[in-house]
Amino acid sequence: MSGVRDTLQQFRARLGPGPRSFLAWWGQALATWLPARWRVLLGLTRDRLFFQHQGDELEMTWGEGTQRHVLARLPATTTPDDLRALLGSRLANLPRWWLVPPGMVLRRRMLLPAAAADRLRDVLRFELDRQTPFTANEACFDARVLGVREDGQLDVELAAVPKSAFAGGLGRLGALAGGLAGADVEDADGAPLGVNLLPEDARVARQAPQRGLHLTLAAVAVIALVFGAWAVLDNRRAAADVFAAQVESRADEARQVASRRQQLVDLVAGTATLNQTSAQRPTALEVMDDVTRRLPDNTYLEKLAIEGDRLTLIGFSPEASGLVARLQESPLWRNPALSGALQPDPRTRMDRFTLTAELLGKRDPANAGTQGGADAAGRD
Repeated sequence: MSGVRDTLQQFRARLGPGPRSFLAWWGQALATWLPARWRVLLGLTRDRLFFQHQGDELEMTWGEGTQRHVLARLPATTTPDDLRALLGSRLANLPRWWLVPPGMVLRRRMLLPAAAADRLRDVLRFELDRQTPFTANEACFDARVLGVREDGQLDVELAAVPKSAFAGGLGRLGALAGGLAGADVEDADGAPLGVNLLPEDARVARQAPQRGLHLTLAAVAVIALVFGAWAVLDNRRAAADVFAAQVESRADEARQVASRRQQLVDLVAGTATLNQTSAQRPTALEVMDDVTRRLPDNTYLEKLAIEGDRLTLIGFSPEASGLVARLQESPLWRNPALSGALQPDPRTRMDRFTLTAELLGKRDPANAGTQGGADAAGRD
């Protein structure tokens, strides 16, 4: 058995080093290609262990794609435990197949409708007694599709073995017959034909080793991915809330700035309007100067008030009734009139008067001269 172990060690070396960490396994699982050793561990490889009779021994070969590599020759008394101890935990999980000798199998090529592709085995069950001397209950059978013709028909090759001969050959495998995943046929070139003659109820489905651990790690990875996505989403929401608060704060500042700007515009407009209005009216000094020049010397004022465009004069004069005529010729106001009755003052022996007039805007000097000439002409 030392030569067998040496061969198996070489086989294990071809599978590559073991996994270093879960992250390495996860990264390689997402890749489009995987090392052979990983494909074996994850159950993603199509590699198989073939057993066939060689005299009183069993020849064990490794089927790697379309190639086969002889691993060892085992005694017919080898048990599954012996094989597992010999192969190790990794190689023992490769699916085991019986390679049926070509002389035991009846092969026929036949044409079937294209619709038979989805239910090929059921169709063969009805066609078996027409193509072979056996019925579906008397033979183990399977077929492979060789191609599709131009008219759409399927070119199919049927392989069938009588159940009695199949059971006899299977029995020569001894204790290893109970753990098979299938039974293929060796073609003329020594390669597997690509069929499975083993009845479905006798096939053993192989699972990847440490499947529970892998599923647990996958579940943990999915949970971590969901949690990470949720954390990213929550961070995005928090950032969005902060940004919205900043935008609202900037909007409030912008509104305040706009309000202050509007107040400033209103103030400037009001000031300009006030200045324009003030510029159109005579100043208080101009009014006082004109009043002083037009009132007689024996007239005294207690109050001179300018409220808007209204001029009010309150004082004492012995000629109070003639003051209206004196003030009518002024270009700074119009419609001078006494307000109320004259009140004699016994102390000063003058009449107390209240006189009001409506202030006018400033006039252009040329217009003022023209207007003054017109007023003089009218008086003449």
